[in-house]
Amino acid sequence: MIRLLTTTDFSDIEEKLQEEIYYEYYDFAYGMIFYIVKDHAATEDIIQEAFIKVIKNKPVFENEGKLRAWLKVVTKNTTINYLRKNKNYRNQLDVEGVFMYKEEIVQSPLSVENAVETKLIEESIMEYLQQLKPEYRILIEYRWKRGLSYKEIANLLELSEDVVKQRLFRARDNIKKMLFKEWGIKDEKRKI
Repeated sequence: MIRLLTTTDFSDIEEKLQEEIYYEYYDFAYGMIFYIVKDHAATEDIIQEAFIKVIKNKPVFENEGKLRAWLKVVTKNTTINYLRKNKNYRNQLDVEGVFMYKEEIVQSPLSVENAVETKLIEESIMEYLQQLKPEYRILIEYRWKRGLSYKEIANLLELSEDVVKQRLFRARDNIKKMLFKEWGIKDEKRKI
């Protein structure tokens, strides 16, 4: 039924078909959204908001595959916007903590919104890493993903430990600035 959106204006479809299309979209989007927010009521709110955006702003698509790809983007963006709008559930996040080893993180009872927001920030950081200079990316790879010491990194890259530390500082600083620009998160120690 969702393929009807590729050829027909939603308001021109009879009410019973509209309902079927909505529930097909509901089934399509529910798992994606619930995976992120882990809350049934919030998931339903986001589905309704996203579906309204879909029927109001739908561009013309030549096939169902492109429509479904667009639906995923709208769904994901609506979910992210929902989380950003509901900042009153946020605690201040530790930007440095995103790079900690998973074993070192002490699990605390976080709210669903905080857990989701942390996951989204981690995803954003992974995107930011791709924007860094290659020499910064490799340092982050060695330090946080492989767990190498400064000395081991310096030996591998034939650099001094001080240069490694300095470049890692710059890489972290760049990522913090990108985080602040997108999420408004400040590192209180450094006042970005």
